Amino acid sequence: MTAPRQPGRRLFERGSFLESSRVASILRAETTGGLLLILGALVAVAWANTPWSSAYDALRDWRVGPSALHLDLSLGSWAADGLLAIFFFVAGLELKREFVAGDLRDPRRAALPVVAAVGGMVAPALVYVAWNLGPDGALTGWAIPTATDIAFAVAILAVISTHLPAGLRTFLLTLAVVDDLLAITIIAIFYTDDLHLPFLALAVVPIGMFAALVQRRVRSGWLLVPLALVAWALVHESGVHATVAGVLLGFTVPVLRSDGEPGRGLAEHLEHLVRPISAGVAVPVFAFFAAGVTVGGLGGLVDALRDPVALGIVAGLVLGKTIGVAGSTWLLATFTRADLDDDLTWVDVIGMALLAGIGFTVSLLIGELAFGTGSVRDEHVKVGVLVGSLVATALATVVLRARNRVYRRICELEERDPT
Repeated sequence: MTAPRQPGRRLFERGSFLESSRVASILRAETTGGLLLILGALVAVAWANTPWSSAYDALRDWRVGPSALHLDLSLGSWAADGLLAIFFFVAGLELKREFVAGDLRDPRRAALPVVAAVGGMVAPALVYVAWNLGPDGALTGWAIPTATDIAFAVAILAVISTHLPAGLRTFLLTLAVVDDLLAITIIAIFYTDDLHLPFLALAVVPIGMFAALVQRRVRSGWLLVPLALVAWALVHESGVHATVAGVLLGFTVPVLRSDGEPGRGLAEHLEHLVRPISAGVAVPVFAFFAAGVTVGGLGGLVDALRDPVALGIVAGLVLGKTIGVAGSTWLLATFTRADLDDDLTWVDVIGMALLAGIGFTVSLLIGELAFGTGSVRDEHVKVGVLVGSLVATALATVVLRARNRVYRRICELEERDPT
């Protein structure tokens, strides 16, 4: 007797495009997504610094969507708030799998990236404040270098890494998600004038319905996707960064299979389906609209880097993040029972801490909230974020590529002599 058909399963039967196509399989590879993201960012930076930069600005600022629902957003906002929520949904699914059935199920090991995220926010803020204590400084931008751009950081690691331990990516992903949630909390408390709690309360309804359906192992996109869209819209309307909806929805999905459930668990199944959309569309488009910073040539770069605001951001992203992430991890591992992953060394942690200095979306958003869109200081913020992120990426690449070569040699030796 055949097993009863699960409710709503038909839409995601094996053989669907997202399940089994060659294109989806290629996009599912993290290296592919990372290369597409980098390509999108390079095109944006190049275009924004040509005589045709106004065309890029017009495209990014073109508003579409229903104004009656307060969703007449610019394409840049749709990418940062809407498409990136898909990435956060996948990140939420992956993180929950790690906490429930992966390496992070051990609280002593899970504590390290969480505390590292906190340290990686406190130290950059202190570095920024130190740079801006003088009469020309502006302390209102203290939170700008505290945020790690999870999409860029994970993508860069995917491109750098061929033999680095999987635990390094898990550590970075956990740190970056916690970092983003804390950064969004900072925005809500210090930089949001209009926080609408009724909409935030209403968002609990579709999220709860989504959770009830996935707990019953309902896989129908016709039921789950509309609920996810409503939850996203309500969180967006509340004034909280809408990507939070993606993380919360991802956390509701069960990881372990129920008794008698065939195939992979629901979290793994949904991650398998949605990852090609995230890596192939959402993240590259987001990168294209987020990275278009107009530097203004060498003169504009020099002028911006004379501003303590820009210098504080660069120092915060490069020095503050490294000291905060690596230092807090070392302190916790040294003076408590928290454990570093057995496959990782402290050099790996320093490389990952440097990579955490990549700040784009949330950093730029805080800059706009702190100094006003289009202001001189806002332009200097953009240059500071771009320069700091590029320096952090370059330093992290040097460290992690060297570590990658070490791990590759170890793998080659193990293949030659398995004993």
